[in-house]
Amino acid sequence: MEAKARAKYVKGSPQKARLVVDLIRGKTVDEALAILRTVRKRAAGPVAKALKSAVANAEQKSPAANVDDFVVSRAYVDLGPTKQRRRIRPAPMGRAHRERRWSSHITIHVSDGQQQEE
Repeated sequence: MEAKARAKYVKGSPQKARLVVDLIRGKTVDEALAILRTVRKRAAGPVAKALKSAVANAEQKSPAANVDDFVVSRAYVDLGPTKQRRRIRPAPMGRAHRERRWSSHITIHVSDGQQQEE
């Protein structure tokens, strides 16, 4: 049985969020939450929230499923919309660059390792 959760429009760059997501991929839910509590990265909070949501979705799908058996089967971060701010940042040789505000979409899949029969 598999369930997923998406956290969309999370503030922060996807490159930095991927560093956090790479730590929990393939771990059990308890191990992943313990790792996220100790990681000192800004993206750890939204990733933990998405992981808890995925577990809640799995419980809603199948109340008989055991939460202790769930594993983070897939986890990835995609680029959300990038906002070009009106502010200017000085660049070398007299140039100027616009500031960017990155956002990410975090997707987490949890499964109990058993295949569903259809």
